[in-house]
Amino acid sequence: MIKPFLTHRSTIAAAITASFLGLSLSACSPAEDQSDASTETTTEVVKLAPGAPGVEPTWAFSGKTGIGTSYEPYVNGQYQDQATNPVSKVWFSIAQGVLTETMFGLIHNAQLKELQFIITGNGFVDTEKDHTISTIEYLDTDETGRPLSLAYKIINKDIQGKYQIEKHIFTDPDRNSLMMKVTFTAFEAGITPHLYVNPHIDNSGANDIASVEGQTLVAHTSDANSTVMTIKTDVDFVAASAGFVGTSDGLVDLQDNGTLDWHYRTTSDTNQGGNVALTAQYPTLTKANDSLSFNLVIGFGQDKASSLATAQATLNSGYDAVKQAYLGDETHLGWKDYLASLAPLNNMSANTTDNGKLLYASALVLKAQEDKTHAGALIASLSNPWGDTVSATIGSTGYKAVWPRDFYQCAMAFLAMGDTQTPKVAFEYLKQVQVQQQTPGFIGTPGWFLQKTHVDGEIEWVGVQLDQTAMPIMLGWKLWQAGILNDAEISQWYQDMLKPAADFLVNGGKVRLGWNDTAINPPSTQQERWEEQTGFSPSTTAAIIAGLVAASDIAMLVKDEQASVYTDLARKLQRQLESTMVTTTGSLGKQTNDTSSAPYYVRISPNGDPNTTDKLLDNNGKPGLDQRMILDGGFLELVRYGVVDAQDPVIKNSVMLIDDQSLADNLRVKYEFSAKDGSTIPGYRRYGNDGYGEDTVTGLSYAEKGNTEDQRGRVWPFFTGERGHYELALAKANGTLSADTKQALINTYVQGMETFANQGLMLPEQAWDGVGNATRYDYKMGQGTNSATPLAWTHAEYIKLVRSMTDEQVWDFYPVVKQQLAR
Repeated sequence: MIKPFLTHRSTIAAAITASFLGLSLSACSPAEDQSDASTETTTEVVKLAPGAPGVEPTWAFSGKTGIGTSYEPYVNGQYQDQATNPVSKVWFSIAQGVLTETMFGLIHNAQLKELQFIITGNGFVDTEKDHTISTIEYLDTDETGRPLSLAYKIINKDIQGKYQIEKHIFTDPDRNSLMMKVTFTAFEAGITPHLYVNPHIDNSGANDIASVEGQTLVAHTSDANSTVMTIKTDVDFVAASAGFVGTSDGLVDLQDNGTLDWHYRTTSDTNQGGNVALTAQYPTLTKANDSLSFNLVIGFGQDKASSLATAQATLNSGYDAVKQAYLGDETHLGWKDYLASLAPLNNMSANTTDNGKLLYASALVLKAQEDKTHAGALIASLSNPWGDTVSATIGSTGYKAVWPRDFYQCAMAFLAMGDTQTPKVAFEYLKQVQVQQQTPGFIGTPGWFLQKTHVDGEIEWVGVQLDQTAMPIMLGWKLWQAGILNDAEISQWYQDMLKPAADFLVNGGKVRLGWNDTAINPPSTQQERWEEQTGFSPSTTAAIIAGLVAASDIAMLVKDEQASVYTDLARKLQRQLESTMVTTTGSLGKQTNDTSSAPYYVRISPNGDPNTTDKLLDNNGKPGLDQRMILDGGFLELVRYGVVDAQDPVIKNSVMLIDDQSLADNLRVKYEFSAKDGSTIPGYRRYGNDGYGEDTVTGLSYAEKGNTEDQRGRVWPFFTGERGHYELALAKANGTLSADTKQALINTYVQGMETFANQGLMLPEQAWDGVGNATRYDYKMGQGTNSATPLAWTHAEYIKLVRSMTDEQVWDFYPVVKQQLAR
């Protein structure tokens, strides 16, 4: 697409020039003019950029095609920054072919919204993100093509074939910096590349200050304790400018006449922040087939000097040395060494349909989503859902935070792939997010786990979700059974963390923290696994029962008399499943030949009476409906953990209804997609009447202009894994598991999850189901949406599914649960 120059400056640009230019020029001393001459192409030097504060900042597109960070080994179960083992605390993400949110310090502390290139030429101004076709691949792979590190090669080709940009991206394991090797190739004469950087320092984009200091680009906030970000390259800029996004930045300037002729040195001389951008021009490629290569480094520090020194040191080390250290060499334990430590991966690869490519990528992705200040803090996703429509004026963690439920899924996946260190460290971390009497602002009964926290334990959301209280107990039991925790260790953890949690599952109690002032009466949960509804939930109750049995088993080890209390309650809850969560009057279960209704599990029963017209709460723009109208596959967790047999008739009835594709789209759960081998694979929504997704009429992102009734939650790929686990359990239970049936399960469910991965092998939270407006992104069936990619839970479910197929046994199964409940 040719994007022609504007014949005149835009109205806003003209206004900026008229009102600020004379004042800015008068503020420049001859000395300032002289010191900055190295980056000037004209004699006109303007110190201060006009147009503050710029347009409202947002985050970047959330559908990441890559994420990365350096691998760091533990030292005594922690990340310890030492001269012989420096810890790099930089994470990055890639979307739409460009570098997006990049974090430094804590894993949620973003410093950059995006870094891309603006390309000018004969009659056009292109942005790399909008005017190229992008491909991504891994820089380091084994002989079968499986990724060995989170280092990427991106090739962005101009839609009309005028130029190509190749970028290699990874971090420096010895320093707090990111390296990018860039190669521009011109296919016609007169191509000029420009670097464009939009900082969002310390997790906000509204309070930044940008400056050009010779050949260095610098950004920080007005806060005295601000992080400083420095960008240097080993090819000099021809010119550079700092400005406010949408008013005086380089993109606005270039769209005028294709020339970077505003050379603003800084966006503030009074410590006032805004939404800023830095733009730097590189030499023009004057002839067709000319190329330009350079290394670019982003360095971070707590002050300008350390940030600059870090960037320069990485640049001095050079591309080859930094990349090899990232992968792993004779002096660095890198990503290839981590993968080599995961003994089960090779055998597990035989139970995939892509020879283990997604399996290896998933192992890397899960480990990358751990904080390096608070070892074991596993986040949900290195993204902000629907980020490009979410304000970045005030900092938000998005999904870069700890939920004990997602945390459990990841810890179990680490175990499945043979990592015994990370799940142990993660389990020990959980104590930080358990509610205790000394939890700030808390009054009431302790023992439950916080809904959502920052990785440093700072409280963010305070709902009580009983599955999140049960899962740490379940994880502790699994670690004990695996020999990762010995008898003495699990006994101590039982006293310190697990017993208070189990007692809360038995007794509940009063809770008062922040907005939350309520009484919890298990098994009724204040919120179920979708954090939206109160009542009796099959998935939550499955975890409660498994947690109680696991607690009982450990209690017997320590000779705690509560052991029998836990098992007695678990058996009671199992007996009550059908009376509290199974409807026999629901219209969805109506038989074709009579007026009776086949029993099935409801999503949740607000009052534990599933045969009434009780309505669920309004949520995500959707009005609450009769509880009997809403299907949710959460009942499959009852089979997964060993609470109910896979052949149970109510389970089978419920599965049949989940599979009914004749339901109206609002109530329908199952959709079908084409796999890479041409077969049909299944995908499932969370539940009927789900509103956590894009608007079907307008195509707007979730809650982009407030919640609407037309919002629709889409297919979540990890449900394909959940269903695969159920089908494996069913085949084992009815004696039909053979080599052929196992391969059929792999072809359907393992391949199904692989189908949802994008080109960078990232698995999404949600995938497009084809219903309604395909949005501004023109989504295709099965393509990940802008909700959150990669989602750790999805990658964890995939790893566990492959391990389950390899073992021919559900990985999350608790044999002690089945044994105790059968007595």
